[in-house]
Amino acid sequence: MSTDYNKILIRPIFTEKMSRLEEDSKYSFQVMVGSNKLEIKKAVEAMFNVSVKKVSTSNRSGKKKNMTVKSGGRTIRTNGKRSNWKKAIVTLKEGDVIDLLDSEAAS
Repeated sequence: MSTDYNKILIRPIFTEKMSRLEEDSKYSFQVMVGSNKLEIKKAVEAMFNVSVKKVSTSNRSGKKKNMTVKSGGRTIRTNGKRSNWKKAIVTLKEGDVIDLLDSEAAS
């Protein structure tokens, strides 16, 4: 099975909570909605040359948004919805580290 690992991992997630989890060798990524834990594990191991111990996933629902625009004296109100997305938290084996800032700059 030939899988393009660059399409599975969309982007790393940088938040305060994730920076605390990085001390425990846990890293968070936004992944493709249809991907499973085995595909995510293989993608992380192939892209960063590390050993993955565990993968946790969660499906996140998109927020509903309202927007108001004033144009030519008229007020236009529209509703919308952000798309749903999937988050994966990857735990690495002891001693493995991913330097996300350098690896993004090299890509």
